[in-house]
Amino acid sequence: MFTGLIEELGRVRRLERQNAFQRLEIAAEHVLSDLAVGDSINIDGACQTAVAVDADGFVVETVAETLACTTLGTFRVGQEVNLERALRADQRLGGHMVLGHVDGIGQIRTISEQDQEHRIEVAAPPELTRYIAAKGSVCLDGISLTVAAVTREAFTVAVIPHTFDNTTLSHRRASDSINLEVDVIARYVERLFGGQAPSSTGLSFETLRDMGY
Repeated sequence: MFTGLIEELGRVRRLERQNAFQRLEIAAEHVLSDLAVGDSINIDGACQTAVAVDADGFVVETVAETLACTTLGTFRVGQEVNLERALRADQRLGGHMVLGHVDGIGQIRTISEQDQEHRIEVAAPPELTRYIAAKGSVCLDGISLTVAAVTREAFTVAVIPHTFDNTTLSHRRASDSINLEVDVIARYVERLFGGQAPSSTGLSFETLRDMGY
């Protein structure tokens, strides 16, 4: 599990693709302090396993399912990526519970700035926006962000200057694709209610979502 608080910007050092399989080398510094072969690491929102670690970076291998559901298959040599190591049990949960299981790919509609705050509007499929609630959390490219507004087809996040400047969000432009993970708690609530709240409450899942539950 992760928190969505980015520890470092890594850089794609090398990549090899063979059909629907990819081997990716990432140059990094900070995350290497205790990273070992077999550890999980979040790369732009996707949980990957380190299969090799050296003094200057690490290697992950990406299979067809991940390439189909994330933007990892579009990476280029020299590209910066968000990195976060897996959460330890003795750490503070500063963001929200992030699994690194990308639910889908959104598309940035607009990026605007006012009073140093950036607002990013992201178009997403209705089957995902139904899990997103205003004032709730969402994960974009591995970054834990607060939802400022949501419609059936899109949502907007508010980004403080530190997060914008120290993640790949500062490189993003309108029309870019971005990895999206919804709050897993919303999925469990829906599963518990079987898609709708018990009849005794008179509340639908969508109503509970809009209320912030």
